[in-house]
Amino acid sequence: MSVFRTKSVEASMADADESEHQLKRELSALDLTVFGVGVIIGTGIFVLTGLAAKEHAGPAVALSFVVAGIVCGLAALCYAELASTVPVAGSAYTFAYATSGEIVAWIIGWDLLLEMALGAAVVAVGWSQYFSSLLDTIGWHLPASIAGGDGAFMDLPALLVVLVLTVVLVLGVKLSARVNSVIVAIKVAIVLFVIVAGLFFVKAANYHPFVPPSTPAPDTSGLQATLWQTILGSAPANFGVVGIFTAAAIVFFAFIGFDVVATAAEETRKPQRDVPRGIIGSLVICTALYVGVSLVVVGMQKYTELNPDAPLAEAFKSVGANWAATIITVGALAGLTTVVMILMLGQSRVLFAMSRDNLVPRGLATVHPTFRTPYRITILIGVVVAVLAAFIPLSALAELVNIGTLFAFVVVSIGVIVLRRTRPDLERAFRVPWVPVLPIASVLACLYLMLNLPVETWLRFLVWMVIGFIIYFWYGKRHSRVPDDAAGEVPAGTSPRSS
Repeated sequence: MSVFRTKSVEASMADADESEHQLKRELSALDLTVFGVGVIIGTGIFVLTGLAAKEHAGPAVALSFVVAGIVCGLAALCYAELASTVPVAGSAYTFAYATSGEIVAWIIGWDLLLEMALGAAVVAVGWSQYFSSLLDTIGWHLPASIAGGDGAFMDLPALLVVLVLTVVLVLGVKLSARVNSVIVAIKVAIVLFVIVAGLFFVKAANYHPFVPPSTPAPDTSGLQATLWQTILGSAPANFGVVGIFTAAAIVFFAFIGFDVVATAAEETRKPQRDVPRGIIGSLVICTALYVGVSLVVVGMQKYTELNPDAPLAEAFKSVGANWAATIITVGALAGLTTVVMILMLGQSRVLFAMSRDNLVPRGLATVHPTFRTPYRITILIGVVVAVLAAFIPLSALAELVNIGTLFAFVVVSIGVIVLRRTRPDLERAFRVPWVPVLPIASVLACLYLMLNLPVETWLRFLVWMVIGFIIYFWYGKRHSRVPDDAAGEVPAGTSPRSS
């Protein structure tokens, strides 16, 4: 049985029509765009702006957001084409199965498990910190043993928010979309408030110099050094033109999540048209908001004085608008709520697709007879994320989310080129222009950002991949529904295979 056997697009489409595993098509282009905005705008806009401006780019951090948006835009175009060609659940996993083969699809599925489940848990912990801060503001204080943080037995707020969102996801994708729409409206309104209110406190002098002169960065070595530094032995630098791109590698992670839109293709009424619109539309909106916020924040307060932990709130405090800090905290809470929910939604759909292919136990793919959601998988993911968020220290593992996402972007970008050559006959409602130039540019840009991650992160990622290979050869390869022949046709209702 070849590990590089592919599953045809036709077989993937047929799976989506099986009554036992059929999801309900209820989403529109607007729903998908709101999903994308909901998952992209999270802690990045409330935290990374200050960190990137103060330590790497100065006022030119706005250009860093533009660079990061362009890099994500290249990957988004590739996602849009494949999602319009293979409009079923699974996103990058399904795309890789159709283009690069089963082993690559498994690697991506395993990688997305890391990205989305771990990402949801990390964000849930951040939600808990903002929630505790808001309670402190109104005079309520959680016991230290259940409030999370150092010395706490558990993080109760993180546990509860994950479990509540799990229930929402089980009850239906349309309900999830409605809840998401309300919360996204709140947080976008607060982001716009920050931009408009902040304009009244902007001082032109704070923009000078817009691109601060380059300075040597603090030396890092060993596992904390980036892979790029380790390979080239180069000394890091801050500010200047180099600082803009260094900051872009940091703020790039504020854009993570738009790929989740593609996982909902099977629940979209007109996926070939609406999924590309949702992916590209959400990315354009969020890039504009990020640039606007970054320009206002560095205009309100000199970049050297920004607080990297809470730049927006501190910028308003610096001009005497203390009342704005509470509003910004509410916006952060709203932002993080939707990020947790949509990451869990995306993870459940990827695991759902893997389960239908028998790469993980097929019984997990059962759809609820009333709500038409993969309820077993959703509950399983909810429990795992809740336990991770409540009991496991996650700060050291957060960068694994970043490298996992970039790796998925690389595979999807390559997949566009492969599928254009192997299946030129397929109908493509959306086509990436200038193939293979743009997909290659996407691959190179993502690899560059991956090289700017610490060696320690790369080693942890490799350990995770080794664990994934062991599980695949022990279970997935032996039970796969895809035949050995190159066509990869999978008759509906096929029973699990064994070696």
